[in-house]
Amino acid sequence: MYETQRKQERVIIVGVELQETEHFEMSMEELASLAKTAGAEVVHFYHQKRERYDSKTFVGSGKLEEIRQIVDADEIDTVIVNNRLTPRQNTNLEVELGVKVIDRMQLILDIFAMRARSHEGKLQVHLAQLKYMLPRLVGQGIMLSRQAGGIGSRGPGESQLELNRRSIRNQINDIERQLKIVEKNRQTIRDKRVDSETFKIGLIGYTNAGKSTIMNTLTDKKQYEADELFATLDATTKQLYLKGQFQATLTDTVGFIQDLPTELVAAFKSTLEESRHVDLLLHVIDASDPNHSEHEKVVLDILKDLDMLDIPRLAIYNKMDKVESLTATAFPNVRISARDKDARQSIRNLIIDEIRDLFEPFAIKVHQKDAYKLYALEKLALLDHYDFSEEVEEISGYIASQNKWKLEEFYD
Repeated sequence: MYETQRKQERVIIVGVELQETEHFEMSMEELASLAKTAGAEVVHFYHQKRERYDSKTFVGSGKLEEIRQIVDADEIDTVIVNNRLTPRQNTNLEVELGVKVIDRMQLILDIFAMRARSHEGKLQVHLAQLKYMLPRLVGQGIMLSRQAGGIGSRGPGESQLELNRRSIRNQINDIERQLKIVEKNRQTIRDKRVDSETFKIGLIGYTNAGKSTIMNTLTDKKQYEADELFATLDATTKQLYLKGQFQATLTDTVGFIQDLPTELVAAFKSTLEESRHVDLLLHVIDASDPNHSEHEKVVLDILKDLDMLDIPRLAIYNKMDKVESLTATAFPNVRISARDKDARQSIRNLIIDEIRDLFEPFAIKVHQKDAYKLYALEKLALLDHYDFSEEVEEISGYIASQNKWKLEEFYD
């Protein structure tokens, strides 16, 4: 109720482009999308080219005066800066502009706080916010005195912003203790899943690429999906039947984004590790986004940081209904619009072909009286067509090397 009734904040987006800055326009557009996801109305964009950031106010004095005039004239509530501000820069900007100032990192933390649903997810976001807040407690004027809340203040809440350093550290220690318990339970569940014979698939991709829609398409089970950034935060695993009784699990995790706050990378390590122990990764790419090539690179860089580049990977170029042409850079791939009726089978075919390459081929002879044993085998192996018209039937298929011992009972 509070979220729906709260006044929409009017914000200004501010960025500084250095000579070595890459993909600056993409980053600014993304920041605007993040602000809208947080519930803001983006009123103006301001950017400046400089050799270095101003150590006191991030932007130069002339640009600062220009922004101050617009803040006063257009009743701006918040200024959002497309970089990580130092505590000193943050404080000085708020004093100069007279309104709340937050940076890109705090905005992302705020959205995560808004999206987290599970107990673990809320703890992780809370921890990340407190760690971000700790060095900013001293000298924060407007940030500590404001009572209205709004963008950048979700999660811990206003009262916690007024706590002293010792209290914040105590909270951090308490949350880390709780997370160790939660992570231990998660690890136990993960170990059982890793030790299981079921084929495991993970969905990865840049935020808002359509992972949840793909998951719903493949599993026929409803997962929250929306055309917004970070629609899914908590890892979700569902069962998937690819062919016959062949079982697999499909895990959807948080979307990636460039310049992900280091506090969140650490806090969400256990969540991201849900994809570390899979047999196959499905990299979902929004083909309609003009920056999709840069997004692909961001995802690959994060996979490298997580030591996951060695996991087999398939690319799904999604939202092709919005694209006239596409130059694919990831292979193997399939090009679909997730909501089209043929999308489900196209993705399944791509996965099945990849599993055949990963598995080992086999051929066995099965007596009709032993046909009942095939039910358990069908869950582990991709079996080709067979028909028991004779006493003995030769069946061929593909099975994971670690499961080949399951075939021994069919050998004479």
